[in-house]
Amino acid sequence: MPQSTLPLPPLDWLRSFEAAARLSNFTAAAAELGLTQAAVSQHIRLLEGRLKHPLFIRLARGVELTPEGAAYLPHLQSAFAVIANSTRELFEARTIQSVTIRSPISFAVLMIAPKLAQMASDLPFVQLQIETIHTPTDYGERSGMLDIRFGTGSFAGRQADRLTRETLTPMAAPHLAKMPDWTQLPKLTVVGAREMWGEWFAAARMKPTIAPAHKFDSFVAALEAAKHGAGMVLGSRPLADAALRDGSLVALSDFALSGGAGHYLTAPSGAHLSRAEDDVRHWFATVFGQHMAERP
Repeated sequence: MPQSTLPLPPLDWLRSFEAAARLSNFTAAAAELGLTQAAVSQHIRLLEGRLKHPLFIRLARGVELTPEGAAYLPHLQSAFAVIANSTRELFEARTIQSVTIRSPISFAVLMIAPKLAQMASDLPFVQLQIETIHTPTDYGERSGMLDIRFGTGSFAGRQADRLTRETLTPMAAPHLAKMPDWTQLPKLTVVGAREMWGEWFAAARMKPTIAPAHKFDSFVAALEAAKHGAGMVLGSRPLADAALRDGSLVALSDFALSGGAGHYLTAPSGAHLSRAEDDVRHWFATVFGQHMAERP
């Protein structure tokens, strides 16, 4: 014979149970739901009869959940949350919301800007406001809800989602890459975390170049100079991937240095993000996380 299934209890019984369990009081639940205390009591009696298990211990003042009731409650609350979220997503009228995100200028130009058309399609109710950061000290000027930060993932007071995993490879314009000894090209250096020419040559077990260097305060500026033949740049991938794909830069070596650092989308630990901010956070983690997985 087919196994019998327990009929789904009516929604009003379940709502009365959830409210009474959360408030530990039938009268308070009735006030919240706009019902009488007698109606809430009846709903719960009917529900207990349907489930064939007591859900509450009736006390002199209020009620207390039985083990069965305590086990049932979180599942019911989760189901209600799914229904509420789905209802909002499908039927709630949404207005355009502005989300501010602070980012190093190189990441904003080379990674975010090419993806903005996709973001507009995926998140039509979000208007992104990008504030570019030039040095790490700029983050300390005021608290930001969403920041793109470069490092190893440890940022005091902030939770972090990894977006990129950086590797470094020397690159130059195609006509310069044809030189017999590329190590004699002028070095284009970036002040700060990417001033790693010495580390790259040491890891590659090559003699360091002594060619004169031009210095820049952002990687995107050094990259543009390299495209125009000013010298070789220690290319940060994936920031430089587009230049490699379109042929404006060529890798000078097969050796790539990885220090474990990368870009992270960060938010204050424990912060309550707005719906739009949460949408942006998940979008960045999905889009750039997929990009990171697909990059060779």
